[in-house]
Amino acid sequence: MIERSLILIKPDGVERGIIGEILSRFEKAGLKIAGMRLVHIDEKFAKKHYKAHIDKPFYKGLEKMITEGPVVAMVLEGLHAVEIIRKIVGPTEPRTAPPGTIRGDYAHHSYEYTDKKGIAVKNLIHASGTKKEADEEIKLWFSESDLFDYETVHERHVF
Repeated sequence: MIERSLILIKPDGVERGIIGEILSRFEKAGLKIAGMRLVHIDEKFAKKHYKAHIDKPFYKGLEKMITEGPVVAMVLEGLHAVEIIRKIVGPTEPRTAPPGTIRGDYAHHSYEYTDKKGIAVKNLIHASGTKKEADEEIKLWFSESDLFDYETVHERHVF
Protein backbone atom coordinates (compact mmCIF):
# COMPACT_ATOMS: atom_id res chain seq x y z
CA MET A 1 0.00 0.00 0.00
CA ILE A 2 2.93 2.36 0.54
CA GLU A 3 3.95 3.45 -2.95
CA ARG A 4 6.27 5.82 -4.71
CA SER A 5 5.35 7.91 -7.73
CA LEU A 6 7.15 10.28 -10.07
CA ILE A 7 6.02 13.88 -10.29
CA LEU A 8 7.39 16.44 -12.74
CA ILE A 9 6.64 20.11 -12.39
CA LYS A 10 6.97 21.04 -16.03
CA PRO A 11 8.65 24.20 -17.34
CA ASP A 12 5.36 26.14 -17.31
CA GLY A 13 4.96 25.45 -13.56
CA VAL A 14 8.59 26.31 -12.81
CA GLU A 15 8.45 29.53 -14.84
CA ARG A 16 5.24 30.63 -13.12
CA GLY A 17 6.87 30.29 -9.70
CA ILE A 18 4.33 27.89 -8.21
CA ILE A 19 6.67 25.03 -7.26
CA GLY A 20 6.11 25.62 -3.55
CA GLU A 21 2.33 25.79 -3.89
CA ILE A 22 2.25 22.54 -5.86
CA LEU A 23 4.61 20.79 -3.47
CA SER A 24 2.68 21.93 -0.40
CA ARG A 25 -0.51 20.30 -1.71
CA PHE A 26 1.23 16.92 -1.74
CA GLU A 27 2.81 17.42 1.66
CA LYS A 28 -0.52 18.51 3.19
CA ALA A 29 -2.02 15.24 1.91
CA GLY A 30 0.62 13.31 3.87
CA LEU A 31 2.93 12.42 0.99
CA LYS A 32 6.65 12.78 1.60
CA ILE A 33 9.50 13.67 -0.71
CA ALA A 34 11.78 10.68 -1.27
CA GLY A 35 13.88 12.48 -3.90
CA MET A 36 13.90 15.78 -5.75
CA ARG A 37 16.00 17.77 -8.21
CA LEU A 38 15.84 20.60 -10.73
CA VAL A 39 16.92 19.47 -14.20
CA HIS A 40 16.89 20.63 -17.80
CA ILE A 41 16.21 17.65 -20.06
CA ASP A 42 17.15 17.28 -23.71
CA GLU A 43 15.27 15.74 -26.64
CA LYS A 44 16.95 12.35 -26.19
CA PHE A 45 15.78 12.07 -22.57
CA ALA A 46 12.31 13.41 -23.47
CA LYS A 47 11.96 10.53 -25.95
CA LYS A 48 12.78 8.04 -23.17
CA HIS A 49 10.27 9.59 -20.77
CA TYR A 50 7.47 9.99 -23.33
CA LYS A 51 8.25 6.79 -25.28
CA ALA A 52 4.55 5.82 -25.36
CA HIS A 53 3.73 9.04 -27.24
CA ILE A 54 6.56 9.32 -29.80
CA ASP A 55 4.40 8.22 -32.75
CA LYS A 56 1.41 10.37 -31.79
CA PRO A 57 0.67 13.61 -33.64
CA PHE A 58 1.07 15.75 -30.52
CA TYR A 59 4.52 14.40 -29.60
CA LYS A 60 6.58 17.11 -31.28
CA GLY A 61 4.83 19.83 -29.25
CA LEU A 62 5.13 17.75 -26.08
CA GLU A 63 8.88 17.35 -26.58
CA LYS A 64 9.31 21.05 -27.29
CA MET A 65 7.39 21.99 -24.13
CA ILE A 66 9.20 19.62 -21.74
CA THR A 67 12.64 20.70 -23.01
CA GLU A 68 12.05 24.48 -23.08
CA GLY A 69 13.04 25.09 -19.46
CA PRO A 70 13.89 23.47 -16.15
CA VAL A 71 11.78 20.69 -14.68
CA VAL A 72 11.42 19.80 -11.00
CA ALA A 73 11.55 16.01 -10.82
CA MET A 74 10.52 14.37 -7.58
CA VAL A 75 9.56 11.06 -6.11
CA LEU A 76 6.74 11.21 -3.61
CA GLU A 77 5.91 8.39 -1.24
CA GLY A 78 2.85 7.50 0.75
CA LEU A 79 -0.21 5.37 1.21
CA HIS A 80 -1.80 4.73 -2.22
CA ALA A 81 0.53 7.45 -3.57
CA VAL A 82 -0.19 6.96 -7.29
CA GLU A 83 -3.96 7.22 -6.87
CA ILE A 84 -3.85 10.08 -4.35
CA ILE A 85 -1.42 12.11 -6.48
CA ARG A 86 -3.57 11.69 -9.59
CA LYS A 87 -6.60 12.99 -7.65
CA ILE A 88 -4.65 16.02 -6.43
CA VAL A 89 -3.29 16.75 -9.92
CA GLY A 90 -6.60 16.37 -11.80
CA PRO A 91 -7.31 15.27 -15.39
CA THR A 92 -4.71 15.86 -18.12
CA GLU A 93 -6.79 18.53 -19.86
CA PRO A 94 -6.92 21.54 -17.54
CA ARG A 95 -10.26 22.70 -18.96
CA THR A 96 -11.95 19.58 -17.58
CA ALA A 97 -10.05 19.52 -14.28
CA PRO A 98 -12.29 20.38 -11.33
CA PRO A 99 -11.57 23.24 -8.95
CA GLY A 100 -9.42 22.09 -6.05
CA THR A 101 -7.05 20.13 -8.28
CA ILE A 102 -3.70 21.57 -9.33
CA ARG A 103 -4.66 21.69 -12.99
CA GLY A 104 -8.15 22.97 -12.22
CA ASP A 105 -6.84 25.80 -10.07
CA TYR A 106 -3.75 26.88 -12.02
CA ALA A 107 -4.14 25.89 -15.69
CA HIS A 108 -6.79 26.50 -18.32
CA HIS A 109 -5.62 25.10 -21.67
CA SER A 110 -7.92 22.86 -23.67
CA TYR A 111 -7.15 20.24 -26.31
CA GLU A 112 -9.21 22.28 -28.76
CA TYR A 113 -7.04 25.38 -28.21
CA THR A 114 -3.67 23.60 -28.24
CA ASP A 115 -4.53 21.44 -31.26
CA LYS A 116 -5.50 24.58 -33.18
CA LYS A 117 -2.22 26.28 -32.15
CA GLY A 118 -0.09 23.16 -32.74
CA ILE A 119 1.35 23.29 -29.21
CA ALA A 120 1.39 21.02 -26.19
CA VAL A 121 -1.13 21.44 -23.40
CA LYS A 122 0.35 23.59 -20.63
CA ASN A 123 -0.90 21.53 -17.70
CA LEU A 124 1.92 22.23 -15.22
CA ILE A 125 2.63 18.74 -14.01
CA HIS A 126 3.20 15.11 -14.88
CA ALA A 127 2.18 12.34 -12.49
CA SER A 128 2.66 8.62 -13.06
CA GLY A 129 -0.61 6.99 -14.08
CA THR A 130 -0.12 3.52 -12.64
CA LYS A 131 2.13 1.75 -10.14
CA LYS A 132 3.95 0.02 -13.01
CA GLU A 133 4.46 3.33 -14.82
CA ALA A 134 5.68 4.93 -11.58
CA ASP A 135 8.27 2.20 -11.04
CA GLU A 136 9.58 2.56 -14.62
CA GLU A 137 9.65 6.36 -14.52
CA ILE A 138 11.37 6.53 -11.15
CA LYS A 139 14.14 4.25 -12.45
CA LEU A 140 14.55 6.50 -15.49
CA TRP A 141 14.81 9.73 -13.48
CA PHE A 142 16.50 8.61 -10.23
CA SER A 143 19.04 6.06 -9.06
CA GLU A 144 18.30 4.21 -5.84
CA SER A 145 21.03 6.23 -4.09
CA ASP A 146 19.14 9.45 -4.98
CA LEU A 147 16.15 8.35 -2.91
CA PHE A 148 15.78 8.69 0.84
CA ASP A 149 13.87 6.79 3.47
CA TYR A 150 12.90 8.62 6.65
CA GLU A 151 9.90 8.90 8.92
CA THR A 152 7.64 11.92 8.98
CA VAL A 153 5.40 13.03 11.83
CA HIS A 154 2.44 12.25 9.57
CA GLU A 155 3.54 8.62 9.34
CA ARG A 156 3.71 8.29 13.12
CA HIS A 157 0.14 9.59 13.43
CA VAL A 158 -1.46 7.81 10.50
CA PHE A 159 0.42 4.56 10.03
